[in-house]
Amino acid sequence: MKSQPDWQPASSRSALEIRAQQLSYVRGFFAQRGVLEVETPVLGRCSVTEPNLDSISAGVCVQGVEGGWLQTSPEYHMKRLLAAGSGSIYQILKVFRNGERGSRHNPEFSMLEWYRIGFDENDLMAEVADLVCGWLNCPRPQITSYRQAMIDWAGIDPFVVTENDLHQRCRQWLEPEQLQGLSRDGCLDLLMSFAVEPNLGTETPVFINQYPASQASLARISNVDGFDVAHRFELYINGLELCNGYWELTAADEQRARFAADNRLRKAAGKPEMAIDEAFLAAIEQGLPDCAGVALGLDRLLMIKTGTRDIADVLAFPLERA
Repeated sequence: MKSQPDWQPASSRSALEIRAQQLSYVRGFFAQRGVLEVETPVLGRCSVTEPNLDSISAGVCVQGVEGGWLQTSPEYHMKRLLAAGSGSIYQILKVFRNGERGSRHNPEFSMLEWYRIGFDENDLMAEVADLVCGWLNCPRPQITSYRQAMIDWAGIDPFVVTENDLHQRCRQWLEPEQLQGLSRDGCLDLLMSFAVEPNLGTETPVFINQYPASQASLARISNVDGFDVAHRFELYINGLELCNGYWELTAADEQRARFAADNRLRKAAGKPEMAIDEAFLAAIEQGLPDCAGVALGLDRLLMIKTGTRDIADVLAFPLERA
């Protein structure tokens, strides 16, 4: 059998039609709830400090601006809108992450991100369930804590496991020399990817919540059962992570400290430190309203809808054909 010519799309006509239906469904969902659709820049002067994300630089050179970044998420710009009084908002857009290509990843992908004024993470999980289950016609998700998922599938308690025991558990996937210099959260991420995620949502969708405080990113933190946890959640269906949501941090000084901590981790990992987005922090300082927000991968949602395990099947032109 001849291989498909590179000029042709990777996805079928049927997949294109279902994508269009999905976009129409999403817009109708938010229109019924009075949530405003917005647009923010795909190209920005700053990007994220997140240690596990690699941004794609853009060689912009115009008066007053040199350099720039393709955005990994619209979060900072959308929060500036929230601080300016936009009310609850959502956005459908393309985002970009370097070094990500595989059956579940393409460097350019479609994201749905939304923020709801007055919601906490539990309110937002309920709304995510409404949107996803309404589209997929599937059962509503169960809720399991990060700690319980790790105990059940990785055999460790992430809040009390010793560094030595954690490294021993990771040796199933990495050689001892590869573990040298791997942080505690790096080890936990490894176990989540290889031991836990494949088992999540195989029978019914599942929310994972109450992540360790060290993985809070832009989420609030509180003490639960004697441990500091992040007000953060992720949704899994058939082992595939669909979304990542937070009850949003609103303290600018704490957010600045987290950005600085991110850059220290980036430096330790041999990655370039990223400039802190001062416009974003100024907006938070002005006053981010109490809200919860979530980012959902639309390509992955489409993968589940069409029953494929390869993201290329739902992209007209993945990177190798772009």
